[in-house]
Amino acid sequence: MIEDEKKLLKDIEQAALNIDVHLGGKRVWEEFSTNITKRRAVERELEIIGEATSNLLKINPCIPVSSARKIVNLRNRVIHAYDAVDETIIWKVIVKDIPILLSEVQQMLNME
Repeated sequence: MIEDEKKLLKDIEQAALNIDVHLGGKRVWEEFSTNITKRRAVERELEIIGEATSNLLKINPCIPVSSARKIVNLRNRVIHAYDAVDETIIWKVIVKDIPILLSEVQQMLNME
């Protein structure tokens, strides 16, 4: 793994971990859906994850991230179509997809 890949994987890992920080270590829909600060903070972390994933794909299109294209597409939607972001989709990503992504990234980093 080249150094640029490692840096991007660490950026993804940190942003994924930061999501839990923003949520106070709890995944409670009501708290997320009614707190604009938490929603915006999580969206920012998803933007970082998406940008890092996009750059990672440019370096290594075969990187084993199962939802890489979806991650980049979500980032584009959050940034460019911010008024069409569905918070239930963001919540699904937080609950279902981020743990998988974090596991994949940490496995790659541990292979170093």
